[in-house]
Amino acid sequence: MALPIYASPLERLWYYAFRTLCAAIFIFLIAPILVVIPLSFNAEAFFTFTTKMLEFDPTGYSLKWYDLLLTFPDVPTNVARDAAWWSVVWNHAAWILAARNSIIIGFFATFLATFLGTLAALGLSRPEMPFRKPIMAILISPMIVPVIIVTLGLFFFYSDIEINKWGVPYLGVILAHATLGIPFVIITVTATLLGFDHSLTRASASLGASPATTFFKVIMPLITPGMVSGALFAFVTSFDEVVVVLFVGKNDEQTIPRQMWNGIREQISPAILAVATILVVVSIGLLASVEMLRRRSERLRGVTPA
Repeated sequence: MALPIYASPLERLWYYAFRTLCAAIFIFLIAPILVVIPLSFNAEAFFTFTTKMLEFDPTGYSLKWYDLLLTFPDVPTNVARDAAWWSVVWNHAAWILAARNSIIIGFFATFLATFLGTLAALGLSRPEMPFRKPIMAILISPMIVPVIIVTLGLFFFYSDIEINKWGVPYLGVILAHATLGIPFVIITVTATLLGFDHSLTRASASLGASPATTFFKVIMPLITPGMVSGALFAFVTSFDEVVVVLFVGKNDEQTIPRQMWNGIREQISPAILAVATILVVVSIGLLASVEMLRRRSERLRGVTPA
């Protein structure tokens, strides 16, 4: 909102002071992330800016830490990077294996969280449902309760049922990550359903449509932006989670956050900064997608953004 020409001196002072304060808070929050990005191109094995980097000397910058993601720990670097080499990378590079595990776990955990969270949100949105508030509090509790408490409970439960002996890869981690992602789906889909015009479902029923047809043709297209937004949040939660993998995951189920944890503990390397930069780019893309879906949802519901 622009400053009106008739604003008093005090209003002008507050106008500029408020924006300066907001900019300072934004810089304070974003500065640690912005520092990581140039450090990932450091030619030296340091976590600080070298003299060459500060002088913008091209020799002070390098992509070798990104290259290390493809060659760590035992992928050859002095051979032609043909199809055979990329096959070795795909099957032996530790960071690539961690990325594969993160994507596989994140995909199935997101699918499960979206399915169950949407069903729960549809039930909780009905006014005739009894004990809605207590049920809602229980379902979103994984978002409120510290992750370590939820993880310890899952660890002892999985130990009792011996889930690692069922022979299903990633099962324990997927179920745990789905548990953490369901609250995000419930909240986003419930928020979408708050502005839902139920006269549309009554009109569909009056025209002879079955409940299934009404859901897939009327309800689902309108709540899809909320479902996708919740799914993105659930995927990010799974992709960034490390505590569950530490307690529940097996040795061959290392994810990117777990690999970063191992790298910090065992061998500190700027390759971690390269991974962090990639994750920042991915997160920005996901957040941009969420914002686009939010605006699309507002247009579908006829809501004009403020």
